[in-house]
Amino acid sequence: MMKRSKAYRVAILGILSAIIILQSLVPMIGYLPLGFVNLTIVHITVIVAAVILGPTDGAIIGLIWGIFSLFRALTSPTSPIEAIVFTNPIVSIIPRILVGWFSGLVYKGLKPRFNKVLSMGFAAAIGSITNTVLVLTLMRLMYTGVLMSTYKVTSGALNGVLMGIVGANGIPEMIGAIILVPLISMTIIKTNKFLDD
Repeated sequence: MMKRSKAYRVAILGILSAIIILQSLVPMIGYLPLGFVNLTIVHITVIVAAVILGPTDGAIIGLIWGIFSLFRALTSPTSPIEAIVFTNPIVSIIPRILVGWFSGLVYKGLKPRFNKVLSMGFAAAIGSITNTVLVLTLMRLMYTGVLMSTYKVTSGALNGVLMGIVGANGIPEMIGAIILVPLISMTIIKTNKFLDD
């Protein structure tokens, strides 16, 4: 039974990895292009992996997301910002690993104390916030000049632009994750009981 459970976990990890690659490379599946920015939905798959498989596997799926974010930025960027900013592994990879890691840790910590669905929703919120805050903070720190030029604003006004991105992108991404992660995760757990240990 133990070997079977391990094989199932590896299979689920492989399936989620394939989904991440598909979402990263096929337009409109993992990102919705909105001009200068992209509305991200691929983070939901990473958070689901973290919730059902744990923080380590969540971080692995996050790493795969980051690698393919970098690849996409190098080969077929969907916005001017992506072509410049996401070719830097610090921006494209590190936040994505941490999305999986933090989501898994939060769920693991909350699950014994709270309702499962509530714990999943909170883990989803933390994962989504991690992605938004880290990516925008790194962009602000490392690419101020590029951002000022792209958005045609002064350094002082740039923070307002970034807060606008949080409102327009970050909040809808977080709400989507809070709704979808528990729905998807509970469905997977119900059909694979051993994942709920």
